[in-house]
Amino acid sequence: MSTSSRVRDLLDRADAERAAGRGDAASSLYDEAAARCREADDLDGWTQAVLGAATVYLFGAEPGKLPAQLYDVLARTTDDATRARLAAALTRCWAYAGQAARAAQFATEAVECAERTGVPALIADCLDAALAAHWGPDELEVRRSLTRRLDDVAAHVLDPDARLQAHLWGLQVACETLDVPAIHRQLRALERLGEESPRALFFSASRRLMLDVLRGRTDTTAGLIEIATKAADQAALPDSWMVLMAMAAYAAAQSGDLDACAAGATAAESFALSEGITVLSAEAAYLWTCAGDLPRIRALVHTFHGTVLDDLPRDVNWLLTLQCVLDAALAVADREVVGKAAELLGPYEGRAVFNAGAVWFHGVTDDTLARAAALLGDPTTADRLRTRALATYDRLDAPWWRDRLASWPFEPVAQDNNQVQFRPAPGGLWLIGRNPAGTPLRELRGFGYLRELLRRPRRPVAALDLAGPGTAIESGLGEVLDEQALKAYRQRLRDLDQELTEAGEWSDLGRLTTVRLERDALLDELARATGLGGRARTTGSSQERARVAVKKAISAAIDRIATVDEPLADHLRSTIHTGLTCSYEPTPNDTLQWILD
Repeated sequence: MSTSSRVRDLLDRADAERAAGRGDAASSLYDEAAARCREADDLDGWTQAVLGAATVYLFGAEPGKLPAQLYDVLARTTDDATRARLAAALTRCWAYAGQAARAAQFATEAVECAERTGVPALIADCLDAALAAHWGPDELEVRRSLTRRLDDVAAHVLDPDARLQAHLWGLQVACETLDVPAIHRQLRALERLGEESPRALFFSASRRLMLDVLRGRTDTTAGLIEIATKAADQAALPDSWMVLMAMAAYAAAQSGDLDACAAGATAAESFALSEGITVLSAEAAYLWTCAGDLPRIRALVHTFHGTVLDDLPRDVNWLLTLQCVLDAALAVADREVVGKAAELLGPYEGRAVFNAGAVWFHGVTDDTLARAAALLGDPTTADRLRTRALATYDRLDAPWWRDRLASWPFEPVAQDNNQVQFRPAPGGLWLIGRNPAGTPLRELRGFGYLRELLRRPRRPVAALDLAGPGTAIESGLGEVLDEQALKAYRQRLRDLDQELTEAGEWSDLGRLTTVRLERDALLDELARATGLGGRARTTGSSQERARVAVKKAISAAIDRIATVDEPLADHLRSTIHTGLTCSYEPTPNDTLQWILD
């Protein structure tokens, strides 16, 4: 077998692996083909191999030797069309790796070479690459200009991929500028294009879900994810799994499916750590915020201490990273990170934040900056930005974002006051604690039970009513303790009360401790076995099942509160009483003020 035939076989196999969606296998075969062609000085095969390798490069990953391979071939190439394709591949490679400055120089060459060829499809592809190189927060006007050029070129191209690029950039710019009519127009164009291209169908389904969820619709999630998954398989898109993961996780965050949200956060965090992708660490922190996992939030936010935020490249991910980090830092009141992120984000007031390519809406900077100002003690700025952010969310008809911001407590609360947050928040979270905003905790059933008791201090509430009003009352299956055992327990309690009195009079501390322990254990057993008025409790009844369920739920809720506010948990343990009836029994001098709504 000659060298050229072996290379041809390698390239054919690589193309087949790429078409099947096996990017790693394709990359290895392209790499082997490139090495053989380099040795044989086969420039045509070498070009095909490195351009093929570029098509399976993952967005955000370390590019390795791919840029060097592309540049090696570019330096040996004189044909304008080939140079344009190589320069465009280099542009995307560096842009996707977060190296916008390196990408820009190749973007200029790619467009110039393509324009000399006069081939509209090639010019459109190179303009698309140039846009990827100018995706930073300060280049919105550049993107507007390039997008108009791309739209003009693609309007006369039959190739669906060229038209897809034009519509995707049109959608991106429309989203960044919050041009609602243009968003709908570009999205509808994508959906029409999806009728002839599985690649376009993937993008149209994923972006449609973004817009649906932004506007409060989560009922389309499963169907659109299914459409996008099938289309990605057909089009063999190498990094489609990232988009699909984002679709599922972010939709779950806003629908209240906290388990699915946590699964997405875990996947994002794992990939971020394995590949060293900063923006994914920030997104994972944000998703853990939506899932209410404070330890994970704190751990990830802590990785952004020091100069990490100062050193972020001002590329496509800059605004997104800061927005996600600031949101997460606010959830755990990490003032150092809040202060630094707000300082960097401050000059970008009024900006909408989208994941790359309008994959997902991440709110407006006015939202996070308003909450940061409130935390850092600047109520004037907080009020100004909050008002503007709410107006933007109203204009977009973005209920989840509007309600979340509206529920954030902006009134400054002194550190030594007695106000305690204990209320539900959007996204399946509860805000609980003494700090001004409360600490976001993932929803537990016991939180709702506790809130009902806190609303009615010193008033008994039936456990059956807490567990579920209207539950049918069923007869029991028998008494937990018989009458003779109850009499013995009560007599022993009377004896223990007398022993406590004697031990107190004699200052016998050791005996006091022993007797109290036995008395407490006996009281617990009696509480389990008896109901109101000391009557024997029966097993198997609705009341008994409600008592057990409510007690367990309240105990789990207080244990969860203890992880963020141990004194508050101690207060609840000493004042919340459970049984067939439950109550909150604060002491007469208790001055806590509960914020329950």
